[in-house]
Amino acid sequence: MLPIITAFERSPDRGKGQARDMRVRWAFEEVGQPYDVRLVSFEEMKQPAHRALQPFGQIPTYEEGSLVLFETGAIVFHIAERHAGLLPQEPNARARAIGWMFCALNTVEAPILELQVAKFAEANERWTEARLPLVKDRIRDRLGQLSARLGDAEWLDGGFSAGDLLMVTVLRRLNISGLLDEYPNLAAYVARGEARPAFRRAFDAQLAVFTAASAGR
Repeated sequence: MLPIITAFERSPDRGKGQARDMRVRWAFEEVGQPYDVRLVSFEEMKQPAHRALQPFGQIPTYEEGSLVLFETGAIVFHIAERHAGLLPQEPNARARAIGWMFCALNTVEAPILELQVAKFAEANERWTEARLPLVKDRIRDRLGQLSARLGDAEWLDGGFSAGDLLMVTVLRRLNISGLLDEYPNLAAYVARGEARPAFRRAFDAQLAVFTAASAGR
């Protein structure tokens, strides 16, 4: 039985590869593990059947036999633990790669998500215009620190790992903001991730869902 993940039936990112199932798709592709996808609508995501898998009514979820997981970090970690290719074998390098996974989702993504909330969910609030520069400066603080740490290295810690996979997907959320372009080594880092064959396969699979949904309107 193949693992099953859930994904948007009609992704709000319009095929840009920003929906979080992209992270899981990419992980599967990196380790060469086939998987199935069950598409869900926004209405279905809030129904009891989906909330039994994901209590917050989000995607993706992961199902394999009796195992059900949610949260992309946990799912990617599970895939990386079970299949070679995303975590180093050497114990210290493995621990550092896992540390970068946590860093991507806890330290770097948090202010980036704050920007998205300010620009979209809070766009009509009277205080949003004044708040945006502060949010962007917090992102710049994180990007500056990450840029200094990465330097001219290809990946965060030696070879490509699950830490890089999550970090690249987090940084891609800044594509339309222009902030990433202020840090050329980070922009090049993201481009290297996007050039990986496994990323391209995952991106094309997610785009195909959006294209099919658009054609069926």
